[in-house]
Amino acid sequence: MIRENLTDVERRIKEACLRCGREPSSVRLIAVSKTKPAEMIQEAIAAGILDFGENKPQELRDKYDILPKNLRWHMIGNLQRNKVKYVVGRAVMIHSLGSDELAESIEKEAEKKDLIMPVLAEVNMAGESSKSGLTPEETEAFLRRVSSMKHLKVKGLMTIAPMTEFPEENRVYFRELRNLAVDIARKNIDNVDMYELSMGMTGDFEVAIEEGATMVRVGTGIFGARNYGAL
Repeated sequence: MIRENLTDVERRIKEACLRCGREPSSVRLIAVSKTKPAEMIQEAIAAGILDFGENKPQELRDKYDILPKNLRWHMIGNLQRNKVKYVVGRAVMIHSLGSDELAESIEKEAEKKDLIMPVLAEVNMAGESSKSGLTPEETEAFLRRVSSMKHLKVKGLMTIAPMTEFPEENRVYFRELRNLAVDIARKNIDNVDMYELSMGMTGDFEVAIEEGATMVRVGTGIFGARNYGAL
């Protein structure tokens, strides 16, 4: 099932890229493996996936410790300051940076481990009260504040669009995130890059690609419905 699902997702990524004149290689597929057991992740690895996204720090830690070390783990969920230690040094990127306090915790942990932690600033483009993240208006000032941190490197922006049956409804949020990234890139803020746009999930990743996504986070489309009873 996983191999067939992955083939379908990769086909859709390629077709979305062709529609907007992009190379399929410009989009990184992150398989969202939250709640999925190691056995299912092994199936995805066998099908060619190396990038996996997790929502819970402890789950990322546990899977990192038992699965092959060539995998690239992405922390895509809300990250509490006291859980940063589980992620820094294991994840290749944190997609959910949205506060000065979290930035400080990541900076301290990365300094302790003598590494530079790539991060994306999470922006709540739709202004949903149920979601965390920066407002578009406060993002530039936030990035200027964290730009002085020596062990934290901003690589771009991330957003989680609203759940909807109609992907086209989210196009405006993806487009606005891209425009925000372009605007910030023009400011040439030291230690802040806008190379990555992490946006789009199972229901709307094709629209996100058409609007410039460089990373799409697909879980159900690859693994099927979530199993909350699993690791």
